[in-house]
Amino acid sequence: MTSSTPLQFIDSSSSAAATTAVTRLTLSPLQRRRFSPPRAASSTPPQQQPRRVFLTNTTALSLSLSMSPLLSTLPAKSDDLLSEWERVYLPIDPGVVLLDIAFVPDDPNHGFLLGTRQTILETKDAGQTWVPREIASAEEEDFNYRFNSISFRGKEGWIVGKPAILLYTNDAGENWKRIPLSSQLPGDMVYIKATGENSAEMVTDEGAIYNTSNGGYNWKAAVQETVSATLNRTVSSGISGASYYTGTFNTVNRSPDGRYVAVSSRGNFYLTWEPGQAYWQPHNRTIARRIQNMGWRADGGLWLLVRGGGLYLSKGSGMSEDFEEVSVQSRGFGILDVGYRSQDEAWAAGGSGILLRSTNGGKTWTRDKAADNIAANLYSVKFIDDKTGFVLGNDGVLLRYLG
Repeated sequence: MTSSTPLQFIDSSSSAAATTAVTRLTLSPLQRRRFSPPRAASSTPPQQQPRRVFLTNTTALSLSLSMSPLLSTLPAKSDDLLSEWERVYLPIDPGVVLLDIAFVPDDPNHGFLLGTRQTILETKDAGQTWVPREIASAEEEDFNYRFNSISFRGKEGWIVGKPAILLYTNDAGENWKRIPLSSQLPGDMVYIKATGENSAEMVTDEGAIYNTSNGGYNWKAAVQETVSATLNRTVSSGISGASYYTGTFNTVNRSPDGRYVAVSSRGNFYLTWEPGQAYWQPHNRTIARRIQNMGWRADGGLWLLVRGGGLYLSKGSGMSEDFEEVSVQSRGFGILDVGYRSQDEAWAAGGSGILLRSTNGGKTWTRDKAADNIAANLYSVKFIDDKTGFVLGNDGVLLRYLG
């Protein structure tokens, strides 16, 4: 993998995407009484209850498990109100893990939601309702794709998944075409970022970073070797766990200015990369517990999550190996992701419905207990802007930010 030899790809013809008609689910009065949690007595009529209360049941997931054939044909709708978040029910099987979400910049109401089991959903009302989206070019082979990442810039959009698949649109997702990939691509594509007109940056789980400037027809390597090759050269430099490295990332996150931080598959060290560097830079972890995930704060510093629920912040606003622990009420469940809505406000999510909020850049956190009864792991926190945010989980759980 060298920067002097770009990968060559062959274009494929466009295919019109199809949407699936769906119907709404309406629970009978008996079902609502059966599956709704007890409500505190109140003298205020229901229509005058405060907005930030838990309106309906959080045990709807158990209902969906027994009604999965029906739910797979139902429209998504917003229902449960969780303080500043609402639960959005989706027309998908309960076992689907949601992986990424993106909106068209020119039309902020129009977005796409990705997941396992070949899941692509589309919204045209800012995420209040979702319908399944079929893309013919992604259904020609007998594969059950895991769609990992999606990104838009203007009307151009990109989707990558596993097994290796790359989709591209230049009309805001009305039509998607599949771009064939080289069989020599090292690793599985886990992330893509639209960077400009006909341009994108793609990352694999083996540390390959490629850039295109002609709509995906040609790709040029940004690093000179995979992470495995780098570690083979640096194993004697004191990187703990490098000799046990399996060759893939557990997580990888990109900063707005193009820097990356990635966690090794075992969580025993992490790596960073900046534009212009020829290789990934490995770093020892300074914390006893293994790393779960890492990412970028709004001020340019790093946050770090460890297995078992610990949260750490790097000192200063740049890339640093010096971290200090922050106290969080995780109830022993792991925190899996952190997302910043603004310079000061951040949200963290994790196992068994853990949802935490910080209003001072991550220095202190309070738990949003209203989400405790959601029987799902919350894997990802995504803020499109300061007014639009989502939490993605397993079993098709999607929370929408209300503000």
